[in-house]
Amino acid sequence: MPAGPGLGVIVIVIIGLIILLNMIKVLKEYERGVIFRLGRLLGSKGPGLIILIPGIDKMVRVDLRVITFDVPPQDVITRDNVSVKVNAVLYFQITDPNKAIVSVANFFEATSQIAQTTLRSVLGQVELDDLLASREKINAELQRIIDDQTEPWGVKVSVVEVKNVDLPVEMQRAIAKQAEAERERRSKVIHAEGEFQASQKLADAARVIATAPNAMQLRFLQTLVEVSAEKNSTLIFPVPIDLLSTLRNYLESNTKKPA
Repeated sequence: MPAGPGLGVIVIVIIGLIILLNMIKVLKEYERGVIFRLGRLLGSKGPGLIILIPGIDKMVRVDLRVITFDVPPQDVITRDNVSVKVNAVLYFQITDPNKAIVSVANFFEATSQIAQTTLRSVLGQVELDDLLASREKINAELQRIIDDQTEPWGVKVSVVEVKNVDLPVEMQRAIAKQAEAERERRSKVIHAEGEFQASQKLADAARVIATAPNAMQLRFLQTLVEVSAEKNSTLIFPVPIDLLSTLRNYLESNTKKPA
């Protein structure tokens, strides 16, 4: 039995729906659509509703959000011939969707390879101490170099951060010994500065006592009071020289008097 006209209508409706779905595209706020018409670039459109010509237009979606990429650990030999393993994290986003699709086959893979080679190149020109202490400066240099290389692709590298620096065991021991020696040096310097300040104070006190001889006797009596606080101590109380001089003068004056 031949198919009725109803079946043909259904087929036409289905084909129409398929064509309509291929014509209408909806792009989110963070998306752009790069349109090609018969292979030629028309440009980027979006966000919102996009209408394409079926069979003629082709659209490539591009995400404009910031992409986080972990650079795999890289074996690096620093300028002072220390072998380390370093990894980093990279933050980048698409600023020109047309260039990101047309200028490079795979912008994500290309950015990844540039980041790895640049990491090895830059860190190979610095010493280990600078790698550990000047992390911010190295991060800024990495960001500048990678961004300059990805700019023709419409890719903006905003941040590059060196995450971990894995040192060999023998180098970790050497750094620990160096840190211990540094702490000991600082301890000795602080102790020497304290001794120097104490000696200055003692010299000042000596000059004050030299201008007032009785101050020495008062200090002597104060020391006796502090020592006598211990009941089990034995004190030998010396007679001041000034008192002996006074006594001698008194005796000499009595012997000279007539009987």
